[in-house]
Amino acid sequence: MTEAVLSVVMPVYNERETVLAIIGKVLRLEIVCELVVVDDGSTDGTAELLRATAFDGRVRLFFHDRNRGKGAALRAAFQHVTGEVVVIQDADLEYDPAEFSEMIRPIRDGVADVVFGSRLSGGKPQRVYMFWHRVGNGFLTFLTNLLYNTTLTDMETCYKMFRSEVIRQIRIRSDDFSVEPEITAKIFKNRRLRVYEMPISYYGRTYEEGKKISWKHGIGAVAALIRYRFTD
Repeated sequence: MTEAVLSVVMPVYNERETVLAIIGKVLRLEIVCELVVVDDGSTDGTAELLRATAFDGRVRLFFHDRNRGKGAALRAAFQHVTGEVVVIQDADLEYDPAEFSEMIRPIRDGVADVVFGSRLSGGKPQRVYMFWHRVGNGFLTFLTNLLYNTTLTDMETCYKMFRSEVIRQIRIRSDDFSVEPEITAKIFKNRRLRVYEMPISYYGRTYEEGKKISWKHGIGAVAALIRYRFTD
């Protein structure tokens, strides 16, 4: 039987239509020991739905009284994890948790401390859409590689998996979507960490379907990448 060692952290904001489906997908995995869900002040009934649903004992729910941002939700969630390995999971259906079993292998084999799931390295299903979103992500990834001497293909990916002691050593300052480049920057500033990348599927959605991140967040990401290159 597969040992349950994986803590999944899930920031949630206004995802009433998808949150129960993605929680179900996560809980079907034998490697998951816990799912830490932080509702970040949802106003669409998501919080009420979560409170009214009976989950198994692996689910731990926390609620913010107002929307504080993805970074704030992750900062809160990371304080409660107990598993040996931690991964971030959004509350929509753009990513498939079934791929955790592949992503965790380099960590379990003792060759990696961090694994990024790349939507852009090929070999897995990808939705073909949103050209300018791809261009923006490509620029941010290029800037990451330039500033931190890395070879990433997808810096903005949600799927970042770490040995738990790695994320405990990172002090997250960002409250918003800038948390993605901040975590990435602080990982690569620690040259002792062994970082790997693996291809993952991506079932992206449009803004009409509920996508929240936009080009405006890219400006904050650029600022974060530069700021954390030279500061803590």
